Amino acid sequence: MSGSLMNHRAGKLVALTLICALTPLRLDAVTLADLLGDPKLTPKRFAAEFERFEYEFHPEVQPADVFLESERGDCDDYAVLADYVLTRKNFPTRLVRISLVGRIAHDVCYVIPSKAYLDYNNRKYARNLESSGRRLRQIANEVADSFEANWTSVSEYTYDYNTERKTFRVTVVKTDPPARDPDA
Repeated sequence: MSGSLMNHRAGKLVALTLICALTPLRLDAVTLADLLGDPKLTPKRFAAEFERFEYEFHPEVQPADVFLESERGDCDDYAVLADYVLTRKNFPTRLVRISLVGRIAHDVCYVIPSKAYLDYNNRKYARNLESSGRRLRQIANEVADSFEANWTSVSEYTYDYNTERKTFRVTVVKTDPPARDPDA
């Protein structure tokens, strides 16, 4: 074998080794099938799967497989996936979007039987379910307090991965009398 051919092959091997070293290998990445197939999945166990995920803003909800494979996303990626998985595991949920003063809106997944919500910001804590009353106003107060912020409105919505659409069902405006809240 000529010296130039050996150098060429060695160079390719070094390049391939470098690419492999720099490309994160996610053999342990959780999949949608893993979540849906877990017979012991609870909201707390669901949340624990996301402890190593990193925050990365996306203007639209990412497809579940993209979010899970990349281990990067934001609050609506997490809340929508939690809603999708937990409802299929017989945990009734509500998707809730809170508009905060001076901030981007924040989404959580309220788990009705737990009387608590899953919040992407709390995924790294042992207590990753945040207790809250069931009414939208109560959830908005709890979420806003966690940000040390004020809220202006809170909405319940649904999301469909097939159509990639959020459908808003009810909205509560903070300045309206609580007695007029649609979920009162």
